[in-house]
Amino acid sequence: LFPYSRKGAMMDNRFATALVIACVLSLISTIYMAASIGTDFWYEYHTLSPAENVSEAGRSIWEEFVSEEADEKTYTDALFRCNGTVGLWRRCITVPKNSHWYSPPETDMTTNCISFSLSDQFMEKYIEPGNHNSGTDLNRTYLWRLQFLLPFVSLGLMCFGALIGLCACACRSLYPAIATGVLHFLAGLCTLGLVGCYVAGIELLHKKLPLPDDVRGEFGWSFCLACVSAPLQFMAAALFIWAARTNRKEFTLLKAYRVA
Repeated sequence: LFPYSRKGAMMDNRFATALVIACVLSLISTIYMAASIGTDFWYEYHTLSPAENVSEAGRSIWEEFVSEEADEKTYTDALFRCNGTVGLWRRCITVPKNSHWYSPPETDMTTNCISFSLSDQFMEKYIEPGNHNSGTDLNRTYLWRLQFLLPFVSLGLMCFGALIGLCACACRSLYPAIATGVLHFLAGLCTLGLVGCYVAGIELLHKKLPLPDDVRGEFGWSFCLACVSAPLQFMAAALFIWAARTNRKEFTLLKAYRVA
């Protein structure tokens, strides 16, 4: 029995290493996901001459941008003209600190942001942005709502998985880690769905409101964090499930050997 016990100890060390790596991956993916949700650089617009654009319209652009009555077309046009950035919760534009009709264009710029309200997150999108009489665009409406809900579902699943993992440690059993792995796998699917919904939503918006010739759009680093978070969640899930199932199998074989 001694050689088998020695082999079992080696297996235990391997499972412990897998679990440690899975926990580190889970922690990193959680940090990345939280950072991506809380930052405003999911999509960025780069304008060739934002200062001149703003100076032509004075303070009207900013006033329309922050207005409660600002529709999708109004704030999207401001994003185009003023080096805008968009997050899941906020939209930002870059404007001169003091823009008056009698002042020359300034080079001293500042970034001002406004948050999407909860009603904005669930507001209907229209076939023609800004035209309330054009009918509801169901595809963009549900894509927008999903990109708001999915990241919180993903974080919730990972946190619930972490609680199950703590319970497994308290019970000194690896078997509950299977549930942790399944929850991380579902969280990865939610994150992957979030990324897909956001990309599809941006592409559909730009078909309705094409980018001007002097404006360039690109996905920002907040979006990249979400893209990196998804494979980390899948890798953590695979390690949790592998460690729990293999350890269970080894324990069953060891028990059968002792009985024999």
